[in-house]
Amino acid sequence: MRDCLSLLLCSLVLAGCASKPQDPSGVWINQAAIDAARESGKLRESLQAYGPTFEWRLDTATGRADGTNGFETANGRLSADPATSNRWRVDLDDQGQDALHLDGAQLVQEASPHLPEQRFARPSRSVPANAPLGSGFEEALYAAFLGGDWIIREGNGEGGRVRFGADGSLEGLPGADRYALCLAGDCASTSEEHDSLWLQQGNQGAPWIFTRQGDTLEIFAAVNRAQQDEIPDLVPGPRRWLLRRD
Repeated sequence: MRDCLSLLLCSLVLAGCASKPQDPSGVWINQAAIDAARESGKLRESLQAYGPTFEWRLDTATGRADGTNGFETANGRLSADPATSNRWRVDLDDQGQDALHLDGAQLVQEASPHLPEQRFARPSRSVPANAPLGSGFEEALYAAFLGGDWIIREGNGEGGRVRFGADGSLEGLPGADRYALCLAGDCASTSEEHDSLWLQQGNQGAPWIFTRQGDTLEIFAAVNRAQQDEIPDLVPGPRRWLLRRD
């Protein structure tokens, strides 16, 4: 009898351990969108195919969930589903709702009538608690999409070495010391199907159109076809730089 009681107690303890909810707190990024952009060289096409959410930031202690699509943020209340140990509900401030669950090392945003299923992974580099929402995704994307050393083959500074930092810093490209890839929002709507980036030096900056095919990067002047009182309509103009990854 004593042996039976011992076995029963052990199985209860093990069952309790097995059902203990996993904690999804922290930052989750849309790694699938990053991988697609890196492999194809097509930034906006990849983001649209695997978006629209690029990052989740969850905190079970405060019951808070914040997400971003690279332009807008969604803020909501995070609560555990009492029926299962790895499923959560996000009630958004704008009255919408999302369902999340853990699948191994991935966080899954479940499909809804308006959005497809999306999967998220932990970033390889830790994201500071006070970092802006979306910065974890942006840093991982910048490193994957433009990381490494590039050589200017044609254009101002020919022969020079260029480095795009994961934090948006830029070295070696004449006339610019910061950059930002266009992920969504106004910059995407004004450049139509073209990939674009912002180049800046000091307080002065401007949009540029680019294409990336493998280890070749072309940067074009952005020509505005719209009238002065119309929404900008940017298309590729003259090519200013041809870079190849070293």
